[in-house]
Amino acid sequence: MPAPRFGTFSIVAYDRGRDEWGVAVQSKFLAVGAVVPWAEVGVGALATQALANVGYGPGGLARLRRGESAEAVVRALTSADPKRDERQLGVVDARGGASAFTGAKCMDFAGHVVGDGFACQGNILLSRAVVEGMARAYEATPGDLPERLLAALAAGQREGGDRRGMQSAALLIVRAKGGYDEGNDRWVDIRIDDHPSPIEELRRVFRLYDLTLLTREDPATLIRLTPEVVRGLQHDLAILGFAPGRASGTMDDATIRAFGRFLGENNFENKARPDATIWPSVRDYLRDRAAEESARRRRTAPVVPGALDRGPGAAPPPKEAPSPPGTARRTKRGG
Repeated sequence: MPAPRFGTFSIVAYDRGRDEWGVAVQSKFLAVGAVVPWAEVGVGALATQALANVGYGPGGLARLRRGESAEAVVRALTSADPKRDERQLGVVDARGGASAFTGAKCMDFAGHVVGDGFACQGNILLSRAVVEGMARAYEATPGDLPERLLAALAAGQREGGDRRGMQSAALLIVRAKGGYDEGNDRWVDIRIDDHPSPIEELRRVFRLYDLTLLTREDPATLIRLTPEVVRGLQHDLAILGFAPGRASGTMDDATIRAFGRFLGENNFENKARPDATIWPSVRDYLRDRAAEESARRRRTAPVVPGALDRGPGAAPPPKEAPSPPGTARRTKRGG
């Protein structure tokens, strides 16, 4: 029985300006992130696919670590492999040199495009337009490595992608001390192991990952905590049960404590600011969660008018004074 061949498209790339190496990949194959992407800070990145030889990962990084170029690594790994005709490989080295290999027996369409600091490769694709579209998107997309790699994946899928369909995707980017609490170099490490739309799901999860663990926003976008902005925060914190609901417009101690609880409970400690500003992503997330909670309450239970604006802990509305004994309440009539 012939060995299975797995259709996949991927990109390996190096951002010289930020000293980051990354791999993005999608496939009609379960948990592709467990097989294809390999990367190491100061060394390079590698994607092994088709009839993937997982030994190419550690073996290729070891060669790159010794200072071999991407081209030399591709040549060395494939020439020593008796099954090279069924393999596909993309490599970018420490200096941004890139190289790729597509074995003669990889299933059509199979091919690659090598550019300045990147290589796109794929097999069992709808057409060559998949890898060409990825290359164009990577070169044309502004921003940093995550945005450019995600754009390349999306472009490949728009051109038809893996002709068997979609199942899994992954994004791996390394930078020096980029991991959690600077404890390792895995700056971005996300896998979607089984999903009908894995690239869109990868982008959705990356947005949460970015908000929770990264600091990529431009400081020029910081929002000043004006009274109007603070009132909005107090309103939304009250809806979610973090604050007493008195929207004074002043960032008082109670509001600071409530906002700190919100950041802590959502793992947004990296978004805390020492000055009187807030990141737009945090303000938007808080606003969206409050709107969702308001909508949920309206769907599930009657709401007293104005209650959501007052929030938990707010003073109740004043009660009408009872009528004196022996009197009847008059109803005003027109005419």
